[in-house]
Amino acid sequence: MDGVTTGPGPVVPPQPALTVVPPPEAVPAIQNLSDPRFFINRELSWLSFNERVLEEGLDPQVPALERLKFLAITSSNLDEFFMIRVAGLKQQLSGHVEESGADAMSPGEQLSAISTRCHEMVARSYRALLGDVLPNLDRAGVRLLSTAHLTPEADHFVADYFAREVFPVLTPIALDPGHPFPHLRNKSLNLAVRFQPSAPGARLRYGVVPVPSVLPRLVEVPDSGRRTYVLLEDVIARYVAQLFPGMPIEGCWAFRVTRNWDLTIDEEEAEDLLVTIEREVRRRDRGSAVRLEIAAQAEQHLSDYLVRALKLGASDVYRIDGPLNIPDLLPLLGRIEQKELHDEPFTPVIPPAIGDGERDLFRLIRERDVLLHHPYESFDPVVSFIEAAADDPSVLAIKMTLYRTGKDSPVVRALQRAAENGKQVTALVELKARTARSR
Repeated sequence: MDGVTTGPGPVVPPQPALTVVPPPEAVPAIQNLSDPRFFINRELSWLSFNERVLEEGLDPQVPALERLKFLAITSSNLDEFFMIRVAGLKQQLSGHVEESGADAMSPGEQLSAISTRCHEMVARSYRALLGDVLPNLDRAGVRLLSTAHLTPEADHFVADYFAREVFPVLTPIALDPGHPFPHLRNKSLNLAVRFQPSAPGARLRYGVVPVPSVLPRLVEVPDSGRRTYVLLEDVIARYVAQLFPGMPIEGCWAFRVTRNWDLTIDEEEAEDLLVTIEREVRRRDRGSAVRLEIAAQAEQHLSDYLVRALKLGASDVYRIDGPLNIPDLLPLLGRIEQKELHDEPFTPVIPPAIGDGERDLFRLIRERDVLLHHPYESFDPVVSFIEAAADDPSVLAIKMTLYRTGKDSPVVRALQRAAENGKQVTALVELKARTARSR
């Protein structure tokens, strides 16, 4: 019985049921979806993407030559980023355009954040290159040496190579206050030379030697069965005194200039877009400088001199402890055959639905959809499909978009044949490839 206990003790009266009333739920405040905290800056987002590429180059589980490839891709991506994206921000800054995007970062704030991220990215790339990738290649019998560590046989070869192949194509330039600083091409590699002052306390004098792009950057030298290379700029630096007779040289350092490479084209006003693009491509090589890469060992006076001459800021200088422009090392991939230095070759598969290519592709796609997943599945069925369309009398027209093609593209040949066969052929071809600049 309620309220009654068995055994001795007081009688407990019935207790009323306890009802707990929860407090009213707090109504969430309406969030402002335009709050800049909800947006990621597009330039910093792109850098995050490139950092993911860099991670492959830093991964010790990846074979050494594949890591070199990823480091080169990271470097090449940064070139494009500076030539287009950073150049655009600098133009906004110089034009006093303070308009910001949804993230509310001004051009100056973006450039500051970009500089911090890019300096760190470059430092990580070269730590991996010098501390791991090149040593692994050295252990595999492939060496990149400075000219100071060559054997007598290799040293003789380098001297002869300089006199025979290099010296005739060099154009040394002496710099002086009476002449403007020479225009150095975008992404060109150069050597800055400092001459001995004419008197104590006199103005420092410099010269520039553009490293010729018509010669290979990697110079293979004889080395008792090993594959040994020296850099072309090191060969030039070793004999640079021959270019400036009578002028004692006290230092020589490599540097590289990146310029604004953006195109300014009004498609509505251009009578011939292709001709306009060709004209702009020739003109843009004279764009303003946006970045200076210089050997880490270069003296500060030289760096300051180049910054003034190129109209850059201190944050635009990247001191590189290693060979400038990593992509120039990529020819090593084709010269080294050790399997352990490469990824296993990948061969795209032919989908079972298509078979060996003898099936009638038109009949197949009438029966069911066919989905191809590139690059894991071969692109050959696509080429075969276009070739079949070019010769099929039932096909009246071919309309397609071509993003990029090779010099001897089977797709282009098939389209030409289709046109010769009297079919209507329309191909949309990309002439201008770049990321649109934010405003």
